[in-house]
Amino acid sequence: MRSERKPVSVGEILVEEFLKPMALTQTCLAQAMGVPRKLVNELCNNRRRITVDIALMLSRVFENSAEFWLNLQRHNDLWDALNSPERRARIERAKALRL
Repeated sequence: MRSERKPVSVGEILVEEFLKPMALTQTCLAQAMGVPRKLVNELCNNRRRITVDIALMLSRVFENSAEFWLNLQRHNDLWDALNSPERRARIERAKALRL
């Protein structure tokens, strides 16, 4: 199933739904997470993916679930795979096993 509309990025959600409304800087978030500011900047600019560890840290900082962050990443990953001609062609070469 191919979707024409790309999901909202993890970075956009992080900035628009969390940092801006809470008046938090990237530096403040990095300190709360206990990570370098560069990591937070890369997340905000979609140059770093949400890992399990990062999802767990964000869930502690924002008091939500790690699944929330991982699902955002998963939705973007699936869209990227299904909307890249090269990746889609590779995926479509896979055949069902007839057992």
